[in-house]
Amino acid sequence: MNTQLALQDAPFKRIDGKRASARVLSEVAEQVKQLQQQGAQPGLAVVLIGEDPASQVYVRNKVLRAAEVGIYSLEHKLAADTTQADLLALIDSLNNDPQIHGILVQLPLPEGMDETRVLESINPLKDVDGFHSSNVGGLSQGRKVLTPCTPAGCMRLLHDTCGDLSGLHAVVVGRSNIVGKPMAALLLQANCSVTLVHSRSRDIERLCRDADILVAAVGRPKMIKRDWLKSGAVVIDVGINRIASDSGTRLVGDVDYEDVYDQVAAITPVPGGVGPMTIAMLMQNTLDAARMQLSKGE
Repeated sequence: MNTQLALQDAPFKRIDGKRASARVLSEVAEQVKQLQQQGAQPGLAVVLIGEDPASQVYVRNKVLRAAEVGIYSLEHKLAADTTQADLLALIDSLNNDPQIHGILVQLPLPEGMDETRVLESINPLKDVDGFHSSNVGGLSQGRKVLTPCTPAGCMRLLHDTCGDLSGLHAVVVGRSNIVGKPMAALLLQANCSVTLVHSRSRDIERLCRDADILVAAVGRPKMIKRDWLKSGAVVIDVGINRIASDSGTRLVGDVDYEDVYDQVAAITPVPGGVGPMTIAMLMQNTLDAARMQLSKGE
C-alpha cells in the first residue's frame, strides 16, 4: 500500500473541499467562456416543488453557482399541490428546450409522487444528477455518462489527494443509489479493488481496517472510530448528521473526526469537505451535458 508515499509531500492532512470546489468552479467558468466564444451557452433548469426550507437553500445555492460560472439558469418553483402530470409536462417541455442542457428536479418530492417515474422522464443527456437508469447502467459498464455529483466530487478529492488510485483497496460503507453504489463503480473505473459494506455485512470493522481508502456514506453520526482504520488510510466522509451540542446543534460526519485524525493520512472534515464539491460537480455535469448535446447536434 503506497497511500502514505503518495501523500508524503502533501502540506495538509485535512482535505479542504472548499478549496477544491473553488478550483473546479474556476475550471468550469473558463470552459464555459470558451463555449460562449463558439456561440454556445450552457443552460440549467432547476425544478423545486413545495416549500421545504432545506431544498430552497440548496436550489438557491445551485442557481448562484451557475451564475458565477456563466451558466444560464432557469428556476421553476412549483406549489406543493402540483400534480405529477403537471410536473411531467414541465419536464417534457424542458427536454425539448434547446436552451436547456441540464435538468435537475430537487429531491425529495412531495408525498404521493412517483420519484422513479419523474426521474426516468428526464432525457438522460440532460440528467445532470446522474439518476436516470441509462446513466446508472452506463456507469456500471464504464461508459462516459453523467455521474451523480457527490460521488464524482469524492473522486475529484481522491485524485487530488492521492494521484493514481490503481491497485488501492477502497472500502465504501453504505450502498445507497445516490452515493454508495455509484461510488463503488467509479472506484472500480479508477482500478481500485473495491469492497462495498452495508448493514448486513459481517465483521464490518475488520473489512474497514483493510482499506487504503475508506468512503463513509451511511448517515450515522461518528460511527467509524479509530480502531476501524489502519494507519495511513485516506478517509472521505460523506455523512452529514446533526447532533446536540452546548450551543444547540452541530454537524458531524459518519467518521469520528477527532478520534481518527492521528490515525489517517488524510481526511475530509464535516462540514467543509465533500459538501462543497457536490454543487461544483453539478456545474461540471451541466457543462459536460452541453458538450454532449452540442456534439450530437441536439
